[in-house]
Amino acid sequence: MRPSNRSTDTPPADPLGDDSGSAALEFILVGLLLLVPLVYLIVALGLIQGQSLGAEAAARHIARAVSTATDVDDARARADAVLTAVSEEYGLDDVDVSIDCTPSGAACPRAGATLQVSVRTLVALPLVPPVLELDRIAAIPIEASGAHKVSRFWSER
Repeated sequence: MRPSNRSTDTPPADPLGDDSGSAALEFILVGLLLLVPLVYLIVALGLIQGQSLGAEAAARHIARAVSTATDVDDARARADAVLTAVSEEYGLDDVDVSIDCTPSGAACPRAGATLQVSVRTLVALPLVPPVLELDRIAAIPIEASGAHKVSRFWSER
């Protein structure tokens, strides 16, 4: 048996080439390709969820405030105050509110009627530039509604 001198032996040739350092590069490249869209999706869904909760809270609280008002002017003032407070809390912009009574016909609110409040707003997606009105095209519409029964003993004074 002949003794082997390891320092003079040539290493076997790598048929695929030298791969040293490519794992880190692949991790960074694939990590960026997957991580950036995932973070954007999480941020966008968070904004949509926050605006949805704000619209729902506005509809519910406006219906409750209007149904417990003492008269029509008080109902209007309460609805404006609630909408302002909820808009500031949740960052709602450009909110459209509609108030209807069921059964329809007379002034709203009235005794025994059911108030139906609808709140509509748009959620602008993050990082969308306003070039060519892309920010308006890439906006998600949000709508929420709330209902509340007015007391049958309610009377406008």
